[in-house]
Amino acid sequence: SVKHLFGLQFLRLKMTTLTRQDLNFGQVVADILCEFLEVAIHLILYVREVYPSGIFQKRKKYNVPVQMSCHPELNQYIHDTLHCVKPLIEKNDAEKVVVVIMDKEHHPVERFVFEISQPPLLSISSDTLLSHVEQLLRAVILKISVCDAVLENNPPGCTFTVLVHTREAATRNMEKVQVIKDFPWIVADEQEVHMQEPRLIPLKTMTSDIVKMQLYVEERAQKAS
Repeated sequence: SVKHLFGLQFLRLKMTTLTRQDLNFGQVVADILCEFLEVAIHLILYVREVYPSGIFQKRKKYNVPVQMSCHPELNQYIHDTLHCVKPLIEKNDAEKVVVVIMDKEHHPVERFVFEISQPPLLSISSDTLLSHVEQLLRAVILKISVCDAVLENNPPGCTFTVLVHTREAATRNMEKVQVIKDFPWIVADEQEVHMQEPRLIPLKTMTSDIVKMQLYVEERAQKAS
């Protein structure tokens, strides 16, 4: 289950300055982004009809309605994936998190790319920060919920995977970031990464004092299997 995003008590501080090395700073960003990505992935799978609509239930996140899966195995996979992503975000080692939708031959038809960058310094009133970030994330979720209007239908029988693009230093130390036993990071298959003649569709850019994120979709020109 997804915990309430803004239940982070240590964020409710007076005006303060945190550096990238501050443990709480990394934890704050990682908690916020991983919760957001969990909601976003569920919504992408629903909107793009990767799974039947019957396995989803309407919930409310960021004060807007979203669709969340109630399938235990799917939910556990998404949860475990983001649990493994979190240490990379904490250390600012994750450049992109990509939700790849693949056809029956495991060739990408769509890639939802979340590009992430974080400033080295934070200096802001936390109450303002929380309100602003929630507004920005709400806007991204709303864009995802209507993205089917600018995308072509996918072929039947699609599946998905989640890829993480790391900075070079992190790539050399990936074996140290195996936070879940039997759920290891592996190098992505080339056919899952590359797409023939992709069409780029920008969806949303958000900028706040703790994180900048750009969301766009790469869509394969010919989707028919």
